[in-house]
Amino acid sequence: MNYETLAQKAIDAKKFSYSPYSRFNVGAAILTKSGEIFTGCNIESASFSPTNCAERTAVFKAVSEGAKDFAAIAIVGGPEGGEAQYCYPCGVCRQVLKEFASDGLTVIIAKTSADFRIHTLGELFPHGFGPENLTA
Repeated sequence: MNYETLAQKAIDAKKFSYSPYSRFNVGAAILTKSGEIFTGCNIESASFSPTNCAERTAVFKAVSEGAKDFAAIAIVGGPEGGEAQYCYPCGVCRQVLKEFASDGLTVIIAKTSADFRIHTLGELFPHGFGPENLTA
């Protein structure tokens, strides 16, 4: 799977964003090591607290279907009706990614399927706290 294809899946997922309050649409596509792709979009709530980010939606969909071994995630976001911008995962999403992926997880931050930045989870979340910290 190339990064362009994964970024395009995130762009496609962004179309399903439910963001009537922020009007900031985000889509994500997470790739498992076995080649499966799970997509997600941000879903807002009027009370804000139960709002869920696109990255977590994709991860939770994958985990709920038995997939937990991730290779890469692509994230695309931007204002409703506007151009996409480089949209980095929030701290909560970085923590959820850390739960299910190593510091080497490829994180693709895309504006388009051809315009993206590549990072690792370790670069975006240095010294993160994960399951390995709970083992003796």
